Amino acid sequence: MAVHDGLPYFVSTRCKMKKFFQSLFQPEEKKAVVVVSGLPRSGTSMLMNMLDAGGIPPITDNIRTADEDNPKGYYEFERVKALDKGDVTWVADAQGKTVKVISALLKHLPADYQYQVVYVRRNMPEILASQRKMLLRRGEDPDKVDDEQMTALFEKHVSQVEKWLGEQPNMGVLYVHYSDILADPEKEARRINDFLGGDLQVERMAEVVDPDLYRNRQEAG
Repeated sequence: MAVHDGLPYFVSTRCKMKKFFQSLFQPEEKKAVVVVSGLPRSGTSMLMNMLDAGGIPPITDNIRTADEDNPKGYYEFERVKALDKGDVTWVADAQGKTVKVISALLKHLPADYQYQVVYVRRNMPEILASQRKMLLRRGEDPDKVDDEQMTALFEKHVSQVEKWLGEQPNMGVLYVHYSDILADPEKEARRINDFLGGDLQVERMAEVVDPDLYRNRQEAG
């Protein structure tokens, strides 16, 4: 039987025990919350679907189910809508997962978490056309605000949000464009994967992108 004697062995054992007890009581490293954001009808549901396929579980309650406007589902979590009212306790459970937060509510996310924001851009005429179709299907008046006024409001809002995002020390941001994803889903999936650490299943992300859903493409000329 080997006999360990002397100061070197004692010091080595003591160091190992110290590290062991530190590991027991050291708080677990927090994972970032992956946030998909953008204007309504900009393609955020498509991004949520991609990330789900890629291996990041979504935070969703399935209250709003798939329909003609979003046949693959909305991936919404109802409590997100109450962020501006202080309902933020659920964010702790969103670490390491994805959640969809419209751009107007980003500033209400609690500052004591880390976020990786994938922000979806889309051509403004396409957003307005998509919203118009959705309102018509619901029997609502799509002309309450004309397109020129809505464009001005949205563009001002987007400019303010993007400036704000660039000033947040706890938020990393990747901007993606809806039309780029549909034109080359694998290339954009690789960009998103690189941004989020490189552990996603890129091929599966690309496979769920359906170009047939691009019904409101802006026609040239």
